[in-house]
Amino acid sequence: MGGCQVAAPSNDGPVSDDVDRATESVWDYPRPPALVPSRERVVIELDGEVVADTRQSLRVLETTHPPVYYVPGDAVRPGLLRPVPGTTWCEFKGSASYFDVVCPSGRVVPRAAWHYPQPTSGYEALVDHVAFYPGRMDRCTVDGETVLAQQGDFYGGWITSKVTGPFKGAAGTVGW
Repeated sequence: MGGCQVAAPSNDGPVSDDVDRATESVWDYPRPPALVPSRERVVIELDGEVVADTRQSLRVLETTHPPVYYVPGDAVRPGLLRPVPGTTWCEFKGSASYFDVVCPSGRVVPRAAWHYPQPTSGYEALVDHVAFYPGRMDRCTVDGETVLAQQGDFYGGWITSKVTGPFKGAAGTVGW
């Protein structure tokens, strides 16, 4: 199976822009997944701290999954990410490494973020980007809307009012 291309927003497919976009169905997303640059404002908060704030994210769009937002590493507040041992494998993006998120208050959220330090061909744009599990953070927003976390303990999809399912991740959906 091959990688994907970084897709520019267009009128004939999923788009991410700072202008209002139409509702997207995750069943229209491709497999292998697409990477789509986004200018939406993505804010991640934990323990009263802004962990990341950017208008320069990448959305990974994959059939049956809500988008996963990858923020540039330089948009993450310095000192909050602590690398942890262990990796997982994505058949498309390659080997993912994880981070604990460590707040100045001392609160530690284990394996709450991940990245692809050396993604496979077609996903090179993910280098120096970090994704966060929205359900492990106190609040994640997209253009001011608080997101819901994709169900399940593995996937990190961000559900907003602009994306429709049903979504993979809940009990009974593993075979989708």
